[in-house]
Amino acid sequence: MTESRSPLVIFGTGQIAELAWFYFTHDSAYQPVAFTVDRAFVDRDTFHGLPVVPFDELPQRYQPKDAHMFVALSYAKVNAVRTHKVKEVHGAGYRCASYISSRATVFPDFTAGENCFILEDNTIQPFAQIGENVTLWSGNHIGHHSVIEDNCFISSHVVISGGVRIGASSFIGVNSTIRDHVKIGERCVIGAGSLLVADAEPEGVYSTPPAERSRVPSSRLRNI
Repeated sequence: MTESRSPLVIFGTGQIAELAWFYFTHDSAYQPVAFTVDRAFVDRDTFHGLPVVPFDELPQRYQPKDAHMFVALSYAKVNAVRTHKVKEVHGAGYRCASYISSRATVFPDFTAGENCFILEDNTIQPFAQIGENVTLWSGNHIGHHSVIEDNCFISSHVVISGGVRIGASSFIGVNSTIRDHVKIGERCVIGAGSLLVADAEPEGVYSTPPAERSRVPSSRLRNI
């Protein structure tokens, strides 16, 4: 760790935490120094060569004034688990870091709230706003003047057109498209491959039928 990089503690030891460790280590101004989880979930002493510290002991090892934190959890229970843990982390006095990939396309004056995870190949157009605790997995388009409120999870290759508003704690599945100026209510779940052309009321669930196997086997197809 160089003196110019800020110490970072990652909450979690699952796959998202492992990805956070990789991205923060190789492409950020932060240096991971430890992982932490709730005491009941401590199942190892180290992870990627760093100590795993019970969360209730963390202030004794890494005081809030000396380290940032990043909560690396999924969209479980429509983002409620991650949201609750971020509140706990703030309540313990820690600041949450955000990761914005150097391979994301953003423009001058863009800012994101705390505990955001914005991966490679996201295009965030001018005047778009991203709240706190928002995950943008890889390859999304966030149109101009759109707003993504706090605690949302946007998976990969989602197209959010201009002037859209995504309500807090919503989940948007892969390859979904949202037409311009549509408003998505809080805690909505938009399934993979969905097309939304009208506003969605809070807690709405939208999905498209999955592909079905044809009765014709591939050995009988012509011109392929």
